[in-house]
Amino acid sequence: VKRLRAVLAWLGWRAAGGEAEDPRIAEAGAAFELFQAAALIHDDILDRSDTRRGMPSVHRRFESLHREAGWRHAAEHFGVSAAILAGDVALGMSETAFARVLAGTPREDRARAELERMRFGVMAGQYLDVVAEMAPAARDAREAEAAAEAVVEHKSARYSAVHPLALGGLLAGADDGLVTAFARVSLPFGMAFQYRDDLLGVFGDPATTGKPAGDDLREGKQTVLIARAVELLAPDEAAALDADLGDPDLGADRVAHWQGVLE
Repeated sequence: VKRLRAVLAWLGWRAAGGEAEDPRIAEAGAAFELFQAAALIHDDILDRSDTRRGMPSVHRRFESLHREAGWRHAAEHFGVSAAILAGDVALGMSETAFARVLAGTPREDRARAELERMRFGVMAGQYLDVVAEMAPAARDAREAEAAAEAVVEHKSARYSAVHPLALGGLLAGADDGLVTAFARVSLPFGMAFQYRDDLLGVFGDPATTGKPAGDDLREGKQTVLIARAVELLAPDEAAALDADLGDPDLGADRVAHWQGVLE
């Protein structure tokens, strides 16, 4: 578990003068981890992912529970329903923890506004990600890349880096100038973090990523990597890539083919 958001919140807290041993920043870190758990549970449903960190994703685990118990009706529907509720529970627990930490802090209103922007941004980014998978491929390569960058920024970069660093600072009383300075570093860091994740989604070793090789190809992820490739490929090969993207039964041979092409 990376605990990236909790670590960045702690760094923001310390940079703004917060005491290293203060338990409030530890609880804020736990709140970020609960928020991350909710986001991952729901993300795996949206992406139809079978695994997470080398184990069954939450909705697949509940689906297996249904099958093993021999319950009535559709096991897949039960799995998705139970996982949505599990994600909601984690989100609620996160909000409770954040509320305790924010109460009485020097910049409570400003910190709460930052938290609300983070929540809304993640959900908007998730929606943009779903739209990118479902909508026809953009005719203009630069337009496709801009759309992919928007998903990276709103679904991942701001939530993974910008908001945690800012919230950690705000909890310790950071002024707006310091929060703005944080963002000049944390936004490109967050973008780089997701670009690296996109590379792992195509080229990653399953033993390291906990997901099958080429999983992003099977899920049809319209990443900056794919947008750059389409811009460089001949039209017939770009069309073949678009046809294979999102095929859940894409075989290992086709995955290896596209890994070579993308490289």
